[in-house]
Amino acid sequence: MSIFNYMEDDSLGKVIAVDTASVVIKIENIERLRSMQVNRLVALRSSRAGQHLIGMVQKIIRKSIMNEVVEEEDISEPYEVNSDNTVKVTLIGTFFNRYIDKSNVFRRTLETVPEIDADCFPIDGNILTNFMNALSFHSGSEVNALSLGNYTLDEDATAYLDANKFFQRHAVIVGSTGSGKSWTTAKLLEQVASLNHCNAILFDLHGEYHTLREQGIKHFKIAGPSEIDSEKSLKDGILFFPYWLLGYEDMVNMLVDRSDQNAPNQSMLMSRTVNDAKRKYLEEIGETEILNHFTVDSPIPYCLNSVLKTLKDLDTQMVPGAKPNTQKQGQFYGKLSRFIARLENKMSDKRLGFMMNPPKYVQEWSWMNQLSKALLSGRDHQINKQGGVKIIDFSEVPSDVLPLVIGRIASLVFSIQQWTEKENRHPIALLCDEAHLYVPENTASTSNVEAAQKSFERIAKEGRKYGVGLVIISQRPSEVNKTILSQCNNFIAMRLSNAEDQNVIKKLLPDNLGGITNILPILDQGEALIVGDASLLPSRIRISEPVNKPDSGTIDFWDEWMKTEKENVIEDAVRAWRLQSTIILYK
Repeated sequence: MSIFNYMEDDSLGKVIAVDTASVVIKIENIERLRSMQVNRLVALRSSRAGQHLIGMVQKIIRKSIMNEVVEEEDISEPYEVNSDNTVKVTLIGTFFNRYIDKSNVFRRTLETVPEIDADCFPIDGNILTNFMNALSFHSGSEVNALSLGNYTLDEDATAYLDANKFFQRHAVIVGSTGSGKSWTTAKLLEQVASLNHCNAILFDLHGEYHTLREQGIKHFKIAGPSEIDSEKSLKDGILFFPYWLLGYEDMVNMLVDRSDQNAPNQSMLMSRTVNDAKRKYLEEIGETEILNHFTVDSPIPYCLNSVLKTLKDLDTQMVPGAKPNTQKQGQFYGKLSRFIARLENKMSDKRLGFMMNPPKYVQEWSWMNQLSKALLSGRDHQINKQGGVKIIDFSEVPSDVLPLVIGRIASLVFSIQQWTEKENRHPIALLCDEAHLYVPENTASTSNVEAAQKSFERIAKEGRKYGVGLVIISQRPSEVNKTILSQCNNFIAMRLSNAEDQNVIKKLLPDNLGGITNILPILDQGEALIVGDASLLPSRIRISEPVNKPDSGTIDFWDEWMKTEKENVIEDAVRAWRLQSTIILYK
């Protein structure tokens, strides 16, 4: 049964002009003109039975033209007013009562255009809800839908998204600081966590999502200096990312100064010594099958101290000279000094303890399986009993290696999905908070940032076929890598005041819908414009309040200044800074 069962009295007006993708509606009833709003959806009767054309109001015009008085002395008669009340509507698709074997189908195509004098009807209230449901519920069940809030223009209508398309085709959540971006992310995660076999990872750069304690959410934290020597492990939510998970290029980027004239020798010897150290480890544990197939990039534990010792020996090596009982400097004598100094500096840097000095159990062969299961398994796993949504806190990771670490974790997830049999893949979504910090558009990026960009660009391009979805979250979309954004087909855009950021969203819309981005700078806090395959139609909604709000609220300066002075905690803050220990407890 069609959801559009309009009567003649429901008509707003009639078509008086038709263009390729727009029409003009004449509104006779002034009260109905007053009820019209820009960006509201309307339905126009098609020339074909069983079809309605769907349009969006772009402009509302009311013109009053006063007729000239025939006789100047006859001024006692009132002026005759001729009102020309019109509405311009942009056509965006066709709604079919029946399309092949399905009922109530919307398609972004215009097989016809409305005839002159065709009726125009409002889409609001229950009709709006039913219409949007028809767009989202292709299976006819609300179980597969994702709801973030209600429509701003009709708060009784719930806004639904096609959850499959939202994650399949990647998504972006953008908004200026204070617009409600973190709130929206929390609302999204709550719904994901409610699913029985959910699987998602949120990269939390500031620890603001520690308040999300829903069933199905597990919290991890990259080990800070205070956790390096503790007994905590994955079960306690403490995550190490050891050096042996880094690839060859990553190690070169971290340790080799490319401006050094000996850089080629340093890179070559690092590759050789790491390869030998991995071979030695495999021989010790009896992994003969892998021994014949591994590469320098294979995630195999090895002893970094033994690598350092080998490099030092080569740097000071003396070899037999041409004459008997004489010696000369070896081939690499003194050519590795700067490389060795950089390596020793990294190994002694407590900020990098989570990578360069992990506990002994992280060097065990089985630890890689534990880490992979913790990150990629869904609910009810023995390591990850709390659920399939994992929030990783990177707040204590140094900014210079942050892109490298996040990029390698994303690459690890992608690689495991890639090497999993197709029928056994369990899809996973990566939610990248503050993405502009590790996948920026800036072409003068450091080598660590370039490594992260390559990882995420590959996921953006190929992730769909391996069951890896991306949700890019940023307050500056103009500073996010354009290659990644171009692969995202769903946008949740909150208030954006910067013209460059607005243009990023505008360029991703069809030409006839570009004008809708004009509302971005005037969106209220918590309001969002949703555009993309998951919605089919651009929709302005008000995000519902999440059960557990992230710890990202704006401090009310004036109100706080008016209160009595708080207990002086500056000394405690200084001590915490020195200890490099957070006050957040991860359970």
